[in-house]
Amino acid sequence: MAKASKKPETNPLKGLIETTYLFKGLDESWLSNYLTPEDLKLETLFSNRPVYTAFMPDEHLDGLYVVLDKGLIISRSTPLDRIIAITYPGGCFGMHNLPFSYGLATRSFPTLVEAYKTSQVLKISLATLQRLYQDSQVIQERYRLFFELRTKFHYHLLNCSTYPPQAIAALLRGLIYQERELGNQPKGGVYEFDLPVDLMARACQLNQRTVEQVLKGMQQVKLIDHLSKDKESSGDRIQVLEPEGLKAVYSATRDRVHWWPLK
Repeated sequence: MAKASKKPETNPLKGLIETTYLFKGLDESWLSNYLTPEDLKLETLFSNRPVYTAFMPDEHLDGLYVVLDKGLIISRSTPLDRIIAITYPGGCFGMHNLPFSYGLATRSFPTLVEAYKTSQVLKISLATLQRLYQDSQVIQERYRLFFELRTKFHYHLLNCSTYPPQAIAALLRGLIYQERELGNQPKGGVYEFDLPVDLMARACQLNQRTVEQVLKGMQQVKLIDHLSKDKESSGDRIQVLEPEGLKAVYSATRDRVHWWPLK
């Protein structure tokens, strides 16, 4: 579970303003009136450990998690063990389980939320978030967007057909849309994702071998670069080189993806 960091950043408030979508570009002195030092304590979420179970009957969270650095956070639906949400640094999670704003209307089946890799987060208390939301139209609009993006990500997953190239393209398109809207991507004109093969398999309901074959085909036609042999990437990074070409695969029928051998 979460553990307080022993070495917090010297100015975590500045880090929030520079790197996280919800607070990006806000005035530091104004924001300091709401976020106290107690609100700015870093926590470490350790890899492959649950953070909480979402959508339990009559159970809610007491704060919003802001992902600052490292790792990624996933949500796994049960009992199919399907990945239904992926949160990278700069994003937030937990808003669907807060008894506040759009979270009041959010209902779903129990879902395990966990840090797939060790991640650093800040947890903003519910009371502080409510004050910020009430006093800032900018935060209201950005907070609303989190709910919209989650719904649109689910829409992309619904378009993961049994045709493997289209399924993987749907997942990548969903992540591209999400990270672009949050202002996290692209960097240098290229979209890059920390995206292990087993996560792709569980999100698209494919076996890992099939996912690897699709990535190999996409790399051969230069849609992506799968950095599986790069030591610095830990074998999990995917660069999307041709987003428009990926879009064509996403909307393709079986006979239009020439590089996939199985029709």
